[in-house]
Amino acid sequence: MLSSVLAVVMALCANAPTVAAVDEAPVGRVTVDIVSANGSGCPVGTTEVAVASDNSEFTLVHRNYVARVGVGAGATDFRKNCQITVNVKVPSGYTWGIVRAEYRGRISLQAGAQAWQGANYYFQGDSTTVKEIHPFQGPLRDDWVTTDSVDPGSVVYAPCDDQRYLNINTHLRVSAGTSNPQTTSSWISMDSPDRNPNSRYRFAWKRC
Repeated sequence: MLSSVLAVVMALCANAPTVAAVDEAPVGRVTVDIVSANGSGCPVGTTEVAVASDNSEFTLVHRNYVARVGVGAGATDFRKNCQITVNVKVPSGYTWGIVRAEYRGRISLQAGAQAWQGANYYFQGDSTTVKEIHPFQGPLRDDWVTTDSVDPGSVVYAPCDDQRYLNINTHLRVSAGTSNPQTTSSWISMDSPDRNPNSRYRFAWKRC
């Protein structure tokens, strides 16, 4: 199955430009700005974006993105979500696609508990999405990493000279399952108190 990263640009396939391959990213400035960030996983002021110096990727940092159940958890803490809208501006003469998305965080699950990390992507003005969900099963206490990717030869690129916002919707969910929420707690996080990136989006580049 094609990954959800390909779904970012799937709806634009019919209008995709004819382009020639480029081995490297453009040397001109690439900017990615957060237009909006909404959801229980990204309260105002807790999300930052940065573009790699070589224009190979952009990253997000969340500082308060944790889903939890059990002791100390609120009634709605079992699910957290964040919808980020970003504006990607690239040098004239280039177009871009997303070839890989990577997420990372920490997790602590009691025996019998479960957790899920999911994401879907779509361009402004399009409602077509494909969701990718990664499950975790307790007992588990560790760092975690998930990846959504597509073969580089199958990337569909955004139309040249057509500026559209990209929406990235992520969620974390945890269930006590057969564990006892009265005496134990389980959680999954995608936050970064040290401000190291916890979401990475790898660009694929071509010349228009």
